[in-house]
Amino acid sequence: MTANLANNPDATAPVTEAVRRPTLLICDDEDGPRESLRVIFKGDFEILAARSGAEAIALAQQHRVDVAISDIRMAEMSGIEVLERLKFVDPGIEVVMMTAYETTDTLRQALKLHACDYINKPFDVATARAAIASAMQKRRMRDAETDGERKMEEMFAELQNHKIQEQIAHARNEIYASIIHDINGPLTVISGFIQLMNTRLANATTPTVEDLEFVRGKLKTVERQTASCIEISRRYLSFLRRSESPEQTGVGVNQLLADLEQLVRVHPSLGSHQFTVHRLERDIAARMNGTDLLQILRNLAVNGFQASHIPHSVEISGRVLDQPLDLAGLRDGPADRVLNVEGCENTAPLLMLTVRDTGPGIPEDILPKVFHPYFTTKGEHQGTGLGLSIISRLVKQAGGVLHLHSVVGEGTCFTLYLPGKPVTAQP
Repeated sequence: MTANLANNPDATAPVTEAVRRPTLLICDDEDGPRESLRVIFKGDFEILAARSGAEAIALAQQHRVDVAISDIRMAEMSGIEVLERLKFVDPGIEVVMMTAYETTDTLRQALKLHACDYINKPFDVATARAAIASAMQKRRMRDAETDGERKMEEMFAELQNHKIQEQIAHARNEIYASIIHDINGPLTVISGFIQLMNTRLANATTPTVEDLEFVRGKLKTVERQTASCIEISRRYLSFLRRSESPEQTGVGVNQLLADLEQLVRVHPSLGSHQFTVHRLERDIAARMNGTDLLQILRNLAVNGFQASHIPHSVEISGRVLDQPLDLAGLRDGPADRVLNVEGCENTAPLLMLTVRDTGPGIPEDILPKVFHPYFTTKGEHQGTGLGLSIISRLVKQAGGVLHLHSVVGEGTCFTLYLPGKPVTAQP
């Protein structure tokens, strides 16, 4: 049944939120009690009055109701049903029951459904006012608690986002510091060879054929090392320029895996663990920022190392998928967690990358928590608990899927699926 204020003579027009008075919904199929309650409370509340339970529910769906008072015995729908359905519309509505035939079972059922109070018919004004005043006080307290909880959740979300952005920036700084280190290698070679050539030519009054051959050989090496610096700088400058672009970079994954191997080889967590990277048989580019992909793989590899201090292996491999994923087969289970199936850009070609370790594995009771912010099983000062949360965010931004499979005693495997595209030449 649909109800509105235009054709409901018992309901007054709503006022704007800025000057809003609390709203009282009165539900009774008898005119006398309904009109008496309207007169009693019209000075304190905006009144919505309904002749039936169905009309009361319709009004609650159309208006914000603070407090409701309902007769228990009505012809079409009982007051207990009205109470239950009002709580479904808005759990915050405080409901006062009204009855002339109270029974223990009825009152028990009403209280079980979180009725605020009850009054007997015929009621006196003082009792009715006290019951409604108490209900309104509870509603205000509930609203204050809800508002406080909402503000706390917003503050926590803001803090969490700030911390995640800090961690992402920190990891990127580490990556770019390593890239600068990689560029310094060729630059050192170039500088040394230029000094050798200057020395050779400075000591020769007239350059000989041997001098020219020496310079020619060194210039070839300088040219190769210069090209290497240019390639590295262009690659990572393109990542920076396109960090917010939906198209992202076209750098091949095999090049990124080579860069990743250099990054991980110098990471302190590697220790005595074994680390292996397998290149793709057929290269492809991931449709995401290259630095983000490096960060995902680096974090997963480091997590694999830190799973146990006992030496074990971490292996990265991948391949190109020419068919869309069977998303129905990617489900959570006792040994599995799957992220972002609903946001997957499931169009071939797809890149599949796997980071597998032979560590101790993750217990079933811990597995559902691993992607929660700040959750960590590492010791004090060994982790922020944000690593996997950051990975989750980056995977979702890229339209990818992450599948975690872990069995205690057998190890852990992260499989990353990302939209791919052909490798493009660097500018």
